[in-house]
Amino acid sequence: MITQHLQDKLALLPDKPGCYIMKDEDGNILYVGKAKILKNRVRSYFHGVHNYKTTRLVERIRDFEFIVTASEKEALLLEINLIKKYTPPFNIMFMDDKSYPYIVMSHEENFRVYTTRQVKNKKDTYFGPYPSSQAANEMVRLINTIFTVRKCVHIPNKPCLYYHMHQCNAPCIQKVDPEINKKNRNDIKKFLQGDTDEIVSSLRKQMEIASENLQFERAKEILDSIQAIEHVIEKQTIDFKDQQSRDVFGYYEDKGYVSFQGFFIRQGKILERTFAIHSIYEDTMDAFISFIMQYYENNVVPKEILVPQDTPVDILEEALGCKVRIPIKGQKKALVDLVINNARETHEQKFSLAFRKENELEIANQHLNEIFHAPIHTIEIFDNSHISGSYNVSGLVVFEDGKPNKSKYRHYQLGEYISDLDSMKEVIYRRYFRLLKEGSVMPDLLLVDGGILQIQAAKEIRDLLELDLRIAGLVKDDKHSTRGLIDENLMEIPLDKEDPLFFLLTRMQDEVHRYAISYHRKLRSKGMTKSILDTVEGIGEKRKKALLKQFKSMKQIKQASIAELSEVIPENVAKILYARLHSDE
Repeated sequence: MITQHLQDKLALLPDKPGCYIMKDEDGNILYVGKAKILKNRVRSYFHGVHNYKTTRLVERIRDFEFIVTASEKEALLLEINLIKKYTPPFNIMFMDDKSYPYIVMSHEENFRVYTTRQVKNKKDTYFGPYPSSQAANEMVRLINTIFTVRKCVHIPNKPCLYYHMHQCNAPCIQKVDPEINKKNRNDIKKFLQGDTDEIVSSLRKQMEIASENLQFERAKEILDSIQAIEHVIEKQTIDFKDQQSRDVFGYYEDKGYVSFQGFFIRQGKILERTFAIHSIYEDTMDAFISFIMQYYENNVVPKEILVPQDTPVDILEEALGCKVRIPIKGQKKALVDLVINNARETHEQKFSLAFRKENELEIANQHLNEIFHAPIHTIEIFDNSHISGSYNVSGLVVFEDGKPNKSKYRHYQLGEYISDLDSMKEVIYRRYFRLLKEGSVMPDLLLVDGGILQIQAAKEIRDLLELDLRIAGLVKDDKHSTRGLIDENLMEIPLDKEDPLFFLLTRMQDEVHRYAISYHRKLRSKGMTKSILDTVEGIGEKRKKALLKQFKSMKQIKQASIAELSEVIPENVAKILYARLHSDE
């Protein structure tokens, strides 16, 4: 039954484009959407018949906001920004999916070539995406071996090893002929675009000369480079005469799930494919557009994008600033069909697994609701970690509808260790006193990783702060494994080990333990580094960073000789450090 509050707000909706934000009873954002006409789109949620998944969303909506925009393009761009900012649980999210590696040729006169996953500087030239970081790194290694280009991030005051190996023109000590830089840039560009015949031919000649001069080791190095080039550029080729860069997207929907597929073609070669399957709560085309827009948040927009029939190409063209086409026939149409068929085949392969996981999660959440006779959407769970009272820390993880929300994880450095119960009281007090002070929404359930004593400690802090907070604990067996729940009235609720809720609680317990332990180890590692290096006279912050950069860890610093340490710090300081590190031997 739609509330009077919602009916009043629906009456105010304008006949204009914009974004709408759906909220639950605690003000949490459930879903962000865009609309060509806000009035029609938002009203559609509260009238008519919906599928099961959309009904789940509508049942939780208690309020909404809307933002009017000047155009549908502005609404689309705003929607992406709002999704990125709030990560609503009912939106299809691709922000955490991998970004693909690119090879960058920087814009400076004395340029360098390196890999990146973030497309930032528009002045630089980007090549890719590449199938894997290994392929991209191998290509960059080859370029830096074959071409005399700058290797260092910041130009130093003296030449490095690469200059003496004839792999760098040393702009640090001399003016490099602009024509040499220009030729290197053009040759590298051709190389990265797949035109390697000239480079390979030149390398073969160098190999023959090295062999004739009996420089067999050098000849073998050149042969390895030739074979590496042939291996890296060997990719599936599609015979497009224009050799243009283009991306192709398609989707397939069935049984409440939608699968998206993308092919990325550069110079006639398929460099990478991306795939995602998600349950669907919204219009499929809206989700498809959102998938494309979110992908280009982290990746380069090509000159042309190919999409299936009925895709609103005008809004995508306006938002992305490139050509978006719906091919009707020919090779491009066949390519779109290929992507859709791939989406269908992969969907059918992965659907049963995705369906089973989500179905089990729904069963677990429903069982949790039945146990506490209330909707449990947000659960917080703590775990403490220390070694004999040292480096006393706590970790907090947050699960929303059975899924971890890592943006809400928190870690705490605790005071002097007295007991596990005192540590539990401290972290619970600090957490909920802050929420209370900020006027933030409390979780639906606080889950303590322990039995009766931990629950009593948590209740003591709850009563002290006068909180409306539901508390439960995880009961463990003799082997320290979870066997069930215990509520705040100290009533044990046994769980069958085949119950999806049992697996969900075990996952929560493992996750909070992992999070607390990793923070504890991080602090302990920093403490060990500080305790040794900071006691050596002559080692300040700058030299400490230089040592860790060179040797990577305290273990490797300890294994280094005085001569090796002297390459980073003065010899007299190196001797003192070496003696300090080995004093216990």
